[in-house]
Amino acid sequence: MTQTVNRWNIVLSAVLFLLLAAGASAARQPVSLQQTIDHLLDTVSQSGLTFMRNGKSYTASEAAAHMRNKYEHFHDDINSAEDFIRLSATRSLVSGKPYTLVDRDGREQATADWLTRMLSEYRNNAMAAGQ
Repeated sequence: MTQTVNRWNIVLSAVLFLLLAAGASAARQPVSLQQTIDHLLDTVSQSGLTFMRNGKSYTASEAAAHMRNKYEHFHDDINSAEDFIRLSATRSLVSGKPYTLVDRDGREQATADWLTRMLSEYRNNAMAAGQ
């Protein structure tokens, strides 16, 4: 009887260890590509900046919606966040003109450059958080 109890204790301890190890591993999993792209789209949408496309201004939420549509169009060609920026947030397919934005200081800059900085910040924050 004592051997049976000891065996069950060992089995239960092993199961508990595996569950705890799996939980710790899940907590440290890297951020997925989809999570990263969703974050970038949310960053655009919530930025409050003015985005320029083909000489016309768009709100942040309009720009994010447009980028999401392009992401869905190019989905099969996007294997990284950099691909997302290049294919969905860099330039017009119609005119070839680069997308720009007007920052809070009134300066115009390339949307791709700004989004690349936002991606870098996001990754740095994720690394600091241990993801």
